[in-house]
Amino acid sequence: MLQYLLAQVQSLMRTARETYGVNPVVFLVLYFACVPVWYYSLFRTIRAAAARSANAILLWSAIFLLSTVLPFVYVMLFGRNIPWWVYVLIAVLIGQGLFSLVRKVRQPPAAGT
Repeated sequence: MLQYLLAQVQSLMRTARETYGVNPVVFLVLYFACVPVWYYSLFRTIRAAAARSANAILLWSAIFLLSTVLPFVYVMLFGRNIPWWVYVLIAVLIGQGLFSLVRKVRQPPAAGT
């Protein structure tokens, strides 16, 4: 069973490399490396919004957005033969990241902070 699953994963990875020119290992490394940066930048953005520091909000929200889209930018830049719906999906994910950021920044700070 485990060998079958590993064979399927290897087949998907080979297809992604050969058909689309995207290395799944690079994508996953970028994705998981951005996770701590994403959470920290979200925390700092909310903190800057509570302190009403416009420069800090701009800086940390830019870092937040960059950490959200970096793995997908890799796919857009180095991928080839990618279906149109993948670009739509990437745009939706970027939009969702922006929406989430705006909602968090506009949220009033919790009582006692």
